Amino acid sequence: MLTHRKIWGALDALARHHGLSPSGLARKAGLDPTTFNKSKRATPSGRLRWPNTESLSKALEATGASLDEFLAILNQIDGAGARRPSRLLPLIGFAQAGNGGYFDDGGFPVGGGWDEVSFPDVNDENAYALEVAGDSMLPVFRDGDTIIVSPGSNVRRGDRIVVRTLEGEVLVKVLYRQTAHTIEIMSFNPEYENRLLQTSEIDWIARIVWASQ
Repeated sequence: MLTHRKIWGALDALARHHGLSPSGLARKAGLDPTTFNKSKRATPSGRLRWPNTESLSKALEATGASLDEFLAILNQIDGAGARRPSRLLPLIGFAQAGNGGYFDDGGFPVGGGWDEVSFPDVNDENAYALEVAGDSMLPVFRDGDTIIVSPGSNVRRGDRIVVRTLEGEVLVKVLYRQTAHTIEIMSFNPEYENRLLQTSEIDWIARIVWASQ
């Protein structure tokens, strides 16, 4: 459920994630520095003020966060407007993700011995972190960025996803179209081609719910 406290709490968390104060986030977004200040969240008479869609859109654009990523933060905000405690997620390297033994048939991480990262709890006990390698995901994801992957989340058109083929190829793309027999995925980097894969070629697909950038 969307509440006043949760929306503002998510904006505050977005700012902190990028090392900004609410006023710093507003300036970065090209807005009046007081736009996101706590003093602006209610009128003198006590009527609640909500961030408008334009200011929210500019904040997402300024930080490079997608709407899905903002909604993921929103889901981590409790009723008091605070972010829920973090938990440790497995951190898997991009090269490791292509090797056998790290995932089961559903794309859930298995085994142990990997590094871990602390991340606010997500609604998927099988979520894990994947460290980006290479330039094929530019300009959205850079070499060394960490993305949080939720294999238990539903995947829809327009979602940023991780796809692993049966041959061990790991792709980070955008889901453009999915049918019973094929999926079409779009590259972030225009220097890399879009791909059309048969479902028979795919080991698993998982949705990206957050990225550290």
